[in-house]
Amino acid sequence: MSLLLNSHPFRKSLLSKTMVGGFILAAISGCSPEQASEQQTSAAAPVQDKAAQYQVATAEISNANDFALAQEPIYFSFYDLGIDASDAAKLAVLMGDQPQVSQTVDTDGDGALDSLLLAADFAPAERKNFIISTDPAIAKPALKKQTQAEISIKEGGEWNGKVYEGGTFKNVDSVNPPPQYTDHSYWIRYEGPGIESDKVAYRVYLDWRNGFDIFGKKVNDVVLQKVGLDGYDSYHENADWGVDVLKVGKSLGMGGFGFWNGKNVELVSQTDSRSATITNNGDIYSGFKINYNGWQVNNQKLDMTAHFAMTAGSRLVKVNLSKTERLPNMAIGLVKHPGTSLLQGNEHVSGYAWTYVASWGKQSLSGADDHLGMAIIFRRDDRAEQTQDETSYVSVMKDKGGQLEYYFLAAWEHELDGVKTEADFKAYLDREVLRLTKEPRVRFESALSAEAKKVPLTAETALKWTKALADSELERKTLNYHYQGWDENRRRPAKFEYDIAGLQIMALQALNEVSPDTRYAEAAEKVTGSFVADDGKIHTFEPDLFSIDLTKPGDVLILLEQRTGAEKYRKAVDFLRENLKRHPRTSGGAFWHRVTYPNQLWLDGVYMGMPFLAQYAATYETGEQQHESFKEAVHEFVIAREQLRNPETGLYYHAWDESKQADWANKETGQASQYWLRGLGWYAMALVDVLDYLPESETELRKTLIDITQELAADLLRYQDAETGTWWQILDKPGAIANYRESSGSAMFTYFYAKALNKGYLPESYRAATMKAYEGLINEFVTLHKDGKISMTDQCLVAGLGFGRDGSYDYYMTERIFANDAKGNGPFIFAGVEIYKLLKKQ
Repeated sequence: MSLLLNSHPFRKSLLSKTMVGGFILAAISGCSPEQASEQQTSAAAPVQDKAAQYQVATAEISNANDFALAQEPIYFSFYDLGIDASDAAKLAVLMGDQPQVSQTVDTDGDGALDSLLLAADFAPAERKNFIISTDPAIAKPALKKQTQAEISIKEGGEWNGKVYEGGTFKNVDSVNPPPQYTDHSYWIRYEGPGIESDKVAYRVYLDWRNGFDIFGKKVNDVVLQKVGLDGYDSYHENADWGVDVLKVGKSLGMGGFGFWNGKNVELVSQTDSRSATITNNGDIYSGFKINYNGWQVNNQKLDMTAHFAMTAGSRLVKVNLSKTERLPNMAIGLVKHPGTSLLQGNEHVSGYAWTYVASWGKQSLSGADDHLGMAIIFRRDDRAEQTQDETSYVSVMKDKGGQLEYYFLAAWEHELDGVKTEADFKAYLDREVLRLTKEPRVRFESALSAEAKKVPLTAETALKWTKALADSELERKTLNYHYQGWDENRRRPAKFEYDIAGLQIMALQALNEVSPDTRYAEAAEKVTGSFVADDGKIHTFEPDLFSIDLTKPGDVLILLEQRTGAEKYRKAVDFLRENLKRHPRTSGGAFWHRVTYPNQLWLDGVYMGMPFLAQYAATYETGEQQHESFKEAVHEFVIAREQLRNPETGLYYHAWDESKQADWANKETGQASQYWLRGLGWYAMALVDVLDYLPESETELRKTLIDITQELAADLLRYQDAETGTWWQILDKPGAIANYRESSGSAMFTYFYAKALNKGYLPESYRAATMKAYEGLINEFVTLHKDGKISMTDQCLVAGLGFGRDGSYDYYMTERIFANDAKGNGPFIFAGVEIYKLLKKQ
């Protein structure tokens, strides 16, 4: 069979004429660079549309919310677009033949443009299609300047002690204040850098106070350029443009940061030096950064950079903090004025969802009896504690590798169309956090990626895609998952986790079997093996947590024990097996998901524990003991089918609570309410993996699993997306608002079908659907970069139940969508290996 990749309508319009595309295409297709270039020329020749030669990418973007979005910022990194910064000036966005509002931006403030920003309007749940182009003939729309960042200093005067006398103001790109500069030096206009949108303006004092202040605006024009030109008191008086509306004092002010010492906030005051730089000053995106050098705090000294950015039409300032050293108890917050109400957003949400702390009341300095609302917005799991001191409402944040991302905002009632009441302010905040949490769904394809996919799907092509992701991830981060290493996606020290130390490492071992590479083989010991001490103790493993998830890396440890004969690995796998014997279970014998999820069977857990149990039995046990272990493993599938499968749909609910006490559980059945794609993907992979370890002599047990495999295979086909061959995040709701085609679960099903075909569990009639699924994996979810690496996109980062996760459809739509996470990478590699074997046989 020879199938042409990139055959879906969404992809067909993409063409690339860059030579680098030829060389990357050569790497994937196996032809020479010259042949690849000829293929490109041949493929492009029939296309007459001049615009196609400049086309960089296409994007289908959907509003994931049931309310309209105005000037919603959508970012396309140059890395994903497959271009260099040298092409930035030529970039434009089209919808049909209409140019759209866009700007090239430096999102990380490192001085180099890195992304294209599209500002787009969407009706509720609306879907739009865009083309990104470098066509010089496109007339970009004339824009009104809606954002601004500036720093203005005096020149032509002289210093008299700490005060600068005389001179005139001049805008500069950066400033490094001299040692004598401090508060009220009258050298920097309005005492620091400023940033604004058409809604509101802010300033940050570039001195020991590090105060964050607000300029309330009565107009939708940018105004900072005329604020404070005639002296430092003028902006405290009402003007046509607005007024300084906040008294900061020694507080955190409007969304400022510092260190929580357990009693009060220590501001970023004691530094060796500080400097500020304008990073962007565009019509729809502006930003600046402040470098704090030698901050002395918590008996340590560190450097910190803060990057602030605003987009058109928004009150929000995005803040990215980066520190050279880890610092516990970083504090962010708001000034605490008398008579204000403290408002808190929903805390019963996923840890990755955004929430807020806000204040509302008559706290404006405008001279009128008016209202001002302020808020900080952060991911729920980033906060360790909510508290306060004498001057500030304080959110104490966790240290996650020295990085922190959050937003602050202010809403003054005298803005044009300003927020007038506390109820309206809360409703606005609730919508903003939902907008941030349920980001627009983006189906994206670069011309570079599309061109590389214009090759026949053969065994060797499948193997090359598989190796491409494995090699890309090895270079990016796989080897960082060792003991005392760093889990980049979870933003925490690496642990003996099911995905980073189990699933992905086992996938590399499977790839090593068909395409030997010492890097794949060695990853097992470098990563998973690093958690095992010489005495067999498993670092970071918590046995009394009874998390079935943490059994998964045991698959790798069995392999290492067999490969090396090292006693420490045998001790470790024996310990895991003994811990399973102690593991609490439901009345019917199903393993609890973990002790903090009592009485609960999750589909995830079937994959996490049963392949290990079956493999351990096949490797180390004999006779009746072995048979009983095999029975125990198979029983988990049977009870999962009994409790989780809906006979009307053929689909399995994500989880079941025997006690029916969990807030997500149906009070009559104990079942969760949704069919989560990856949950059923875990179960499907477990079926074909456990069968590997059941000998032919276990006739009845094998038949049980094969029967379930065949039943599930037939049922899943009814939910395969007709257009792409993939599956949706919530299986039975294709096209529903916010739902999306999800890659990790789609890869799991592809692996399930391909392996079942290779093993003879399914008839050849499933081959076409299997190949369509694999085509979909590549066409929908693979992005090729100019450096030759690839990324796997549209991965649900994590999903679970309880602890703020209510199991509703909306909950699954709020979990983060990621790229290059081990939970998706592993199944992609496994699927590629099985597709390679399947195509190799024909």
